Amino acid sequence: MQNITVFASGSGTNFQSIISATRNGILNARLVGLICNKDGIGAIEKAIASQIPSVIINPNDFLSSEQYEDSLLEQLEFWDTDIIVLAGYLKKIPLSVIEKFPNRILNIHPSLLPKYGGKGFFGLKVHSSVIEAGDKESGCTVHLVTEKYDDGPILGQSKIPVLEDETPAKLAKRVLEQEHILYPKIIQKHLESLKKN
Repeated sequence: MQNITVFASGSGTNFQSIISATRNGILNARLVGLICNKDGIGAIEKAIASQIPSVIINPNDFLSSEQYEDSLLEQLEFWDTDIIVLAGYLKKIPLSVIEKFPNRILNIHPSLLPKYGGKGFFGLKVHSSVIEAGDKESGCTVHLVTEKYDDGPILGQSKIPVLEDETPAKLAKRVLEQEHILYPKIIQKHLESLKKN
C-alpha cells in the first residue's frame, strides 16, 4: 500500500473526500500526513478527527527558501511519502520537491483546464470567469504538478453544464461536488499506473 501526504490551505473538503475514499475502498492507499502552510484551518481539524498527523510548514517562518524546502523534504521523507496530493493548497510547490517526486504530485483545479488556470486563478475568480465568458460547461481537472501553475499533464476531468441562472457561488458548489467524486478515483488510477511502470 502506497503512502499519501496531503497538502492543504483551507477547509479541507477535498481532504475529507480522500479520507472517506480510503475508508470505503475507493482509494487503496495510506494517508500518512497533512502539511499545511497555516494554522486554524478546517483541514487540520479533519486530520485530528481522523487521527492523521499534521504539521504546519510556512515558508514565511524560515530564513531562506532552502531551509523551507529542506523542511518540506525532511517531513515527506519522515512519513515515507510515495505520492503528494494537493487539496486546496495555495502555495507554489518548490522545484526541489517536484524533482524529488516526478509524476507523483497531483492537484485538482476547479475549471476545465487549460481554461481558467494559472497564477491568480483560484476560488470564485475561476467561476466568475467561466460565467462572464458565457461558457456552456465547466467542471474540474486533476493534473500532475509541474513548475508552471496548472500546466501539468491532465489525468482526468469531470464536466457539468453551466445553468442559465448560474452565480459564481452556485457554480463553485456544484463543481466542488464533482471534485469530491473525481479526485479519489483519479488518485487511485494514478497509483495503479505508477505500480505498473
